[in-house]
Amino acid sequence: MTAQPAFLTQDDTIKRAAELMAQLDVGALPVCDGRRLTGMVTDRDITVRCTAAGADPANTKVTQAMTQDVQWCSDDESVDTAREKMAAHQIRRLAVIDKDHQLVGMVSLGDLAVKTGDTGGAGEALEGVSQPAQPSR
Repeated sequence: MTAQPAFLTQDDTIKRAAELMAQLDVGALPVCDGRRLTGMVTDRDITVRCTAAGADPANTKVTQAMTQDVQWCSDDESVDTAREKMAAHQIRRLAVIDKDHQLVGMVSLGDLAVKTGDTGGAGEALEGVSQPAQPSR
C-alpha cells in the first residue's frame, strides 16, 4: 500500500491531474474534499470523458471527469478482501480509507503481489480485472 498518497482536490483541473499523474508515474489519483474521498480520476477518464469530448483540460474540473462511485477498502480489511474487491469490480487500484472515510492509502495489484509474496493471488485478481474486451462496432 502507498500510505498518504498524493490526491487532487475538487477544484483541480484535468490539466493538473494529468501533470501530477505524469510526475508520479501513476494512472489514477483520488479526489478528496479535505482528506475525505469523493472520487477517483484515471488516465482513461481523462481520455474518454475529457479529451475525446473536446473539453479544455485547463478549464475542466476533475469533478467533471472523475468516477464518483469509488470502490474502496477500509484500513482494517485483509489483503484477501482487497484482492476480492478488485477482481469483483474489475479495477487495478483501490483507495484505502479509515473509519472516518479519510483517505489513508492506495493499494494496487502490484502491491498485493509484493505484500503476499504470492504472484498467483495477484494473478487471480488480475484475471478478474482483465476481462476480454467486447468492443461494439
